[in-house]
Amino acid sequence: MKAEIKWVEKRTFLGKSGSGFTLPFGTASGEDGIRPGPSAMELMLIGTGGCSAWVVVQILEKGRENIEDCVVELDAERAEKDPQVFTRIHMHFIVTGRGLNADKVERAINLSADKYCSASAMMAKTADVTHDFEVIDSA
Repeated sequence: MKAEIKWVEKRTFLGKSGSGFTLPFGTASGEDGIRPGPSAMELMLIGTGGCSAWVVVQILEKGRENIEDCVVELDAERAEKDPQVFTRIHMHFIVTGRGLNADKVERAINLSADKYCSASAMMAKTADVTHDFEVIDSA
C-alpha cells in the first residue's frame, strides 16, 4: 500500500492514495480560520469507523441478513500531552434492515472489533475501544 502527501499552502495538504484518490486535509491557520478538510486525526477516526462498518456489513451480507443501512457514530478522546494519541474510542452502530437478527448483528460487531478490523486493532494499542449497537427494523 502506498500514499503521497503534498503540502499545498499554510496548513493545507493533499493526500493521494495508491489507488489514485485524492483528499484535501489539514487544520485551520491564519485569521480566516479556514479548514481545507478534516484533520489527520479526524481521518484516522473516520478510517477506524469505516473499517469497522465495512466488516460488519460484509459479515451480515454473507450471513444473508437483510441489511439496508449501517451507521457508526464515533466518540473519542485524545491524550493531553504529545503525541496526543487516542485514549478512548466508543463506536455506536445503528444497523437498519428487515427482520435483522440482533444476535447476528452483535456477533458481526464483535468479530469486527476482535478479529477483522485492522484499524480498530491498531487503535486498541493506545485507546480503550468500546462499542454498542441498536437494530432498527425497517419492515
